[in-house]
Amino acid sequence: MAVQSKEINLDQLGGTIYPETKNGEQLKWYSPLVAPFHVAGFPWLALDKVYRRLPLASQAVVPPAVDTLAYCTAGGQIRFRTNSSRLVIRVRLAGPANMHHMPSTGQCGFDCYLGEPGEQHFISTAIFKPTATEYESQLYQWDEQKNVSVTLNFPLYQGVEEVWIGVDKDAVISEAPAYASNKPVVIYGTSVTQGGCASRPGMAYSNILSRMIPVEFVNLGFSGNGKGEPELAHIISEIEQPALYILDYEGNTGEVENITRTLPEFIRILRARHPVVPILVVSRIRYAGDRFYEGRRELYNSRRLVQIENVEQRQAEGDNNIHFVDGTKLLGEDSESECTVDGVHPTDLGFLRMAQSLAPIIMPLLRL
Repeated sequence: MAVQSKEINLDQLGGTIYPETKNGEQLKWYSPLVAPFHVAGFPWLALDKVYRRLPLASQAVVPPAVDTLAYCTAGGQIRFRTNSSRLVIRVRLAGPANMHHMPSTGQCGFDCYLGEPGEQHFISTAIFKPTATEYESQLYQWDEQKNVSVTLNFPLYQGVEEVWIGVDKDAVISEAPAYASNKPVVIYGTSVTQGGCASRPGMAYSNILSRMIPVEFVNLGFSGNGKGEPELAHIISEIEQPALYILDYEGNTGEVENITRTLPEFIRILRARHPVVPILVVSRIRYAGDRFYEGRRELYNSRRLVQIENVEQRQAEGDNNIHFVDGTKLLGEDSESECTVDGVHPTDLGFLRMAQSLAPIIMPLLRL
């Protein structure tokens, strides 16, 4: 779990510096907080100047665990174009890797994709010691300068206090490719939403979807703490011009009474501010133990039925922009039990299958 990140001082980070890298070469270093870099996935970044997924100040007081988890940078991305022959990243984390069931590269690392929207390809993941809270890592190097579009995915389960981008001293930095729409997709959910337990950040399902669908995705998954609190609904409703809400929090709700109580109110709060924005309610994925524990199957099926009934009731009342997806089908029918680390949290294969299942459902709702 991340500790609270320090506020970023723009006066210190606004310029460029020329320190030597570890091998003695000089690079020009940039803060991604300045133009023409684009930082996605942090709706309150311009206001708070912190890599954080929720606002620092809000009238809605969130549970302490959610407040802490908001500093985990899941779903954040740095986007830009450059002709640099080399790309290096310098990072200061809020803490070291400490998870037994998730690689440090997923918890604390950045990974790098190159290419235009719809044609992005993975090239590398930052290399660092798992115990490190600061690291420098080269993401690519070739013999000549060539123009590429770059997407860097932030760590999934740790806070980032500072990040710097190092390029050739004479390199050009320009704006990232435009999105197909300036309206973000907002996903609220659990540890699965947050990205546990992807091997690297780009394999969280929100980040995979961002490569399939050229819009911004805001990842509001909170490990063990996405429970549908109304305070979170009020905060989420403040995000400007949402294209779609995805509610994927059933896995943290426990007894049936909890989702029976929270889901209608959560939807009501979103609808009060955004009456026609599409809402996609997604039940939880199939767990490996489902086939063995009858009592659990009955609980999970009851929670799934609550979600279906809520969606159908609102549809009957005239809400044509709310939909349900059966999450038990997202991992597919072929060897779905091989898609998790611990029976609950997906591997990269599991996340890929989730994204591949969701993308054709999401696309028509966005009307791109």
